[in-house]
Amino acid sequence: QVQVEESGGGLVQPGGSLRLSCTASGLILAKNVIGWFRQAPGKEREAVSCISRFDGDTPSTAYTEAVEGRFTISRDRAKNTVYLQMTDLKPEDTAVYYCATKSTWWCGNRWRDFSWDDWGQGTQVTVSS
Repeated sequence: QVQVEESGGGLVQPGGSLRLSCTASGLILAKNVIGWFRQAPGKEREAVSCISRFDGDTPSTAYTEAVEGRFTISRDRAKNTVYLQMTDLKPEDTAVYYCATKSTWWCGNRWRDFSWDDWGQGTQVTVSS
């Protein structure tokens, strides 16, 4: 049985930083594409970032324009963990952040529309002074 879990959320002031973690039991994250999503109250779920299964010559990560340059997605294969490093946080980043997995190889240019296999329960990020 696969269980995905996010952690690292919390309350931070504008301009601050947080690092979110995505871990899984019953699943090797290194064999999956991993996506980060977020949903703010009263708003639709938004795709945030994606990391491919493999490193390669083509880009292996993707970001929505709203976070590009501020957020960084990465893997620690030894720890079976995927991170989302969030810097220069803004109030509009406030949302519940979710990690999702898919047994495929590349994010490509259609990752926002993937049918994701497993989801975590979400971790709250609040950016406020």
